Amino acid sequence: MRPFMYQRAADVPSAVQALAAAASGNDPLTQAAIQPLAGGTTLIDLMKLDVMRPNTVVDINPLASAWSKIELQDGKLLLGSMARMSDVADNPDIRRNYPVIAETLNLAASPQLRNMAALGGNVLQRTRCTYFRDVSYGNCNKRNPGSGCAALDGFNRTHAVLGTSPHCIATYPGDFAQALIALDATVEITGRSGVRTIPFAQLHKAPGDSPQIETSLSSGELISGFTIPGRWPRSVYLKTRDRQSYEFALASAAIALDLDNGTVRDARVALGGVATTPWRAREAEAVLKGQRFDDALAQRAGEAAFGAAESRQHNAFKIALGKRVVAHALNRAAAMEV
Repeated sequence: MRPFMYQRAADVPSAVQALAAAASGNDPLTQAAIQPLAGGTTLIDLMKLDVMRPNTVVDINPLASAWSKIELQDGKLLLGSMARMSDVADNPDIRRNYPVIAETLNLAASPQLRNMAALGGNVLQRTRCTYFRDVSYGNCNKRNPGSGCAALDGFNRTHAVLGTSPHCIATYPGDFAQALIALDATVEITGRSGVRTIPFAQLHKAPGDSPQIETSLSSGELISGFTIPGRWPRSVYLKTRDRQSYEFALASAAIALDLDNGTVRDARVALGGVATTPWRAREAEAVLKGQRFDDALAQRAGEAAFGAAESRQHNAFKIALGKRVVAHALNRAAAMEV
């Protein structure tokens, strides 16, 4: 690991000020000259791998007293960005009203990591693409813009089939984000200009021509919280992976259903492990809404979810797998007793 300066923010204004000081110091190779540190479960890994090379790390854990709320309020769920994954997953109100959120958190990482990791950092975790994480590969547009994408013609079994571009096919790795995008969450962002709120769906950027720009956050901005409208007791998260635990998804589905005597009044479908960003499958939702639910309908929704998928040499299996995951998750949600 390269040498770096450690700062500890005393409060929100000092954290924002320290992070904003690097507004003109960004470097495409180092990603940013200054980085916030909460749980550190992604940042420290990437610093050890020499992928991220900040010269300053700002410890924002003192902000936890203000940004760790877990509250049901006026029919909405409010989550602070510094709330720990394990605390949110174990909350009885969340397990009862938003099981999909609890499941996305419980199926991520290990108990030790869930005790450390904060929600805000979790949604900003970076891809597990080998060509990104191994600096011996020079051609990675996320790490070295304009150098090319080694995964396009390399070993791409775990890479994305949705939302790709000629410049990047790296998969977004997170689970929790799929629940947020499925449930129409908003994200609160705090920066030099105050607080702004955007739909969670606008937080992550598709790779396009600039894969190194992964989010819509500006220099000095921090995620301070999330809001999830309504309640979704009939919701599930299904995750398929190469091993039973401590592994990233090959294909996953976050599902929420509102049924009225077997007819789908509303449906939410989000996909993980198969796309470059958290992915809302609105085509699948359109197939479901207003229809009487049965397995045949679930199968059609799975087909619709992957209608725009494009595979590479080694990851075509993800399309067939993803369709089955969507159908199975829909059936699980429909069978819940709520």
